[in-house]
Amino acid sequence: MSLLFTPRAVGPLTLRNRIVIAPMCQYSAVDGVPQPWHVQHIGRLALSGAGLVIIEATGVEAAGRISWADTGLWNDEQEAAFARIIRDIRTYSDTPIGVQLAHAGRKASTNPPWIDRGGPAPSDKAWETFSASAQPYRDDWHTPTALDQAGMDRVVAAFVDAATRADRAGFDLVELHAAHGYLLTQFLSPLSNERTDEFGGPLENRMRFPLRVAQALRDAWPRAKALGARFNGSDWTEGGITPDEAAVFGRALHDMGYDYLHLTSGGNVASARIPGDQPGYQVPFAEAVKGAVPEANVMAVGLIVDPHQAEALLAEGKADLVAVARAVLDDPNWGHHAAVALGTAEGLPVQYERAGAEHWPGYAAARSA
Repeated sequence: MSLLFTPRAVGPLTLRNRIVIAPMCQYSAVDGVPQPWHVQHIGRLALSGAGLVIIEATGVEAAGRISWADTGLWNDEQEAAFARIIRDIRTYSDTPIGVQLAHAGRKASTNPPWIDRGGPAPSDKAWETFSASAQPYRDDWHTPTALDQAGMDRVVAAFVDAATRADRAGFDLVELHAAHGYLLTQFLSPLSNERTDEFGGPLENRMRFPLRVAQALRDAWPRAKALGARFNGSDWTEGGITPDEAAVFGRALHDMGYDYLHLTSGGNVASARIPGDQPGYQVPFAEAVKGAVPEANVMAVGLIVDPHQAEALLAEGKADLVAVARAVLDDPNWGHHAAVALGTAEGLPVQYERAGAEHWPGYAAARSA
């Protein structure tokens, strides 16, 4: 039996395989409300053969969206739209669906990436942004307001409210977004956190606010559902977050009761040089955290495109779960094709079985075309 297709318990949730579809922003919402695009996008992922689907970074407050076209979960209309999507998916798929709750901090108030390369939003669409320090992401970006205690309280309350809405909407899992240079990373990284109070300086202080958010989310999210966190193993810049610091943060989250740790990197420094063209370039960060917190479920991500590559990193003990992203946009049946490549049951919906490897003579030819 392939390890990739061995079931895995993630807290109270048992996944039928180790393939996770990582969150991928679609920049297609209206006032935070998911649209018909999201209906077909999420529905297609639910049929991909993955053991878990986590939908895109979803703002816990309007100011926390990356762009003005991001999804949100701070009002009834947004909650109802997500609930409809999940309710419809349950008529044809039992794949667990999670949502990544996020606050973009100083990287908020932007355009979608295909407009002005995702730069700052124009004045008629822009809003005030917040961060650990009043330091812009780039010199030509807006300068954020450093969060004071009242601002921190507001953000914590927003995460709690969004979690409550996610539960009512029917999500099976929540992932806390503390990666990619967004608000919680801005506190964690010494490159973006210049504070001199109890939230800045040594790692213990820099973790203080992210762990406060994490604890509030842990308290709000039902123990009968799974909870995880995504965070950086590196800023890819000297003086930034290190794998050792990521391991300390991961240990704190695991001890708090988080069911998995999802390791990624980058996004906090505009000038960073990230080797994103190297297969598995972020896997070493997952391996480092897995070594430091061996009892945790650790998820690896980062240019994992081949099923044998995914199988090998599991066999070598570098991670327990494998997240894929753009590989699934390229091939919506990546999970089914991975099963065939690793010699296990394909798992296609019955409506599509006649196009599978066992029943369709053209399957091999289609893969080699």
